[in-house]
Amino acid sequence: MRYLHTMIRVRDLDASLDFFCNKLGLVETTRKDSEAGRYTLVFLAAPEDSARAAAEASPLIELTYNWDPEEYTGGRNFGHLAFETEDIYTLCQRLMDAGVAINRPPRDGRMAFVRSPDGISVELLQMGDALESKEPWASMQNTGNW
Repeated sequence: MRYLHTMIRVRDLDASLDFFCNKLGLVETTRKDSEAGRYTLVFLAAPEDSARAAAEASPLIELTYNWDPEEYTGGRNFGHLAFETEDIYTLCQRLMDAGVAINRPPRDGRMAFVRSPDGISVELLQMGDALESKEPWASMQNTGNW
């Protein structure tokens, strides 16, 4: 057995792609529109995984956009997505500068949480050892739920 992907339903495909690709830095690897099923599937991978995604079925995120409006609740009910980063402070600053709320700041130099436009909780983890705690992160309070 091996892990293939995580599927999340999104209400606004453009807003979700802006968050996951433009702000978080993921790469679109595949897209499928189904006229009969009235949905679009978009598969995303982390940049380091995108080359492997097609060849080795590397873990992906599948954004499912149903063309007919539906209400989705409990975006956190499955847990969260997790990504490792080389510098958690730089990534969090880039996200904050792009208007993304840092729900759980990286006070410990190791872990932070943000949410997608659909309320999906995304955990960001520092690669390797935690970075030395520093401001403004060390004293930043949690915002909302994560």
